[in-house]
Amino acid sequence: MLNESMEQFIREHKEEAFELLRTIGRIPAPSNHEEKRAAFCCQWLKEQGAEGVIIDEALNVVYPAVTRETAGLEVYMAHMDVVFPDKEDLPLTENGDFIFCPGIGDDTACLVCLLMAAKYLARAIKEDRLEEVYPSYLPGLLLVCNSGEEGLGNLKGVRKICEKYGNQISAFCTFDSQLDKLVDQAVGSERFRITVRTQGGHSFNDFGRDNAIEKLAEVISLLYRIPVPENGRTTFNVGQIQGGTSVNTIAQEAHMLYEFRSDRKENLDYMHKQFDAVIEEARAAGIEIQTELLGLRPCSGKIDPGRQAELLGRAVAAVEAVTGMRPRTGSGSTDCNIPMSLGIPSVCAGCYRGGGAHTRDEFIEASSLTDGCRVVFHMMFQR
Repeated sequence: MLNESMEQFIREHKEEAFELLRTIGRIPAPSNHEEKRAAFCCQWLKEQGAEGVIIDEALNVVYPAVTRETAGLEVYMAHMDVVFPDKEDLPLTENGDFIFCPGIGDDTACLVCLLMAAKYLARAIKEDRLEEVYPSYLPGLLLVCNSGEEGLGNLKGVRKICEKYGNQISAFCTFDSQLDKLVDQAVGSERFRITVRTQGGHSFNDFGRDNAIEKLAEVISLLYRIPVPENGRTTFNVGQIQGGTSVNTIAQEAHMLYEFRSDRKENLDYMHKQFDAVIEEARAAGIEIQTELLGLRPCSGKIDPGRQAELLGRAVAAVEAVTGMRPRTGSGSTDCNIPMSLGIPSVCAGCYRGGGAHTRDEFIEASSLTDGCRVVFHMMFQR
């Protein structure tokens, strides 16, 4: 259990956490355009007494809370962006214990829990209680409200953090998803825009000419015939198709978004070779086709198993202490992908109960936010 100081802080600031969730939840933050949330989080942290907070080039809000000369650095983060493209305030409604809003769980609830821990830490530093809260034998502490976790954000935020601090980072934890699951293995992926072009023309007068949409459909059919490896878990998906001009026009151009994923690097390599083969087959058949790499997420690299087990054990213990239940562990595509690929022990822990992630019907149980705060406090402060 948490010590009395931490538990008292969480209880006393329960309503503040709820109000912070309502405020941030409404602020639009599509990947690569997190400016409004970043500005709010940066200003809020400064108002809580956090010193040295900046917004970096990748739109991360970075709080270098504790600096240590030789003990390494632990990074804790939660992402600000959501999957929705809205540029105006997101719609938030409440019904009893349920709060509904696009992105309210993924990842706004976790972001709020991280911010509340940052407030507690900033207050302890200001009151000269750092040794009591975070003893000097522990590594340095870096808290990040990061950008670019979702979709075509391509993990730009965590990439920037690892680029700057990579050699110093001894452990990495991101808060994302629900309380009952931990991610301790990275699912890598490659994402492409595939464009097909033809001469096009009038649907009646030029009937018989190649149609870009039909040719793109041929390519999709070939991609869907690729057999996935049996070992590990490998998937693929065409997520979007666009093209054409009108119902009576032979389409000159069509494009799609395509991805493949796997929790094993060798399977990603296999899928890439199969993808290249399909594209070359299409070109050999006379199709004018262009590919553009939009996103690349690596799988796990070589991580010291003992250090990884110790970090995962801390996360399991934190969730069990708070919820009384042992969380599931498994693979996933999160901000952990980048540090894991670099051999840094990493884990992703959740902070809420809810459902509907990545839909406009997303919701959380408001009361679960308190448990989420407790999990974050356990991970950061309880050893």
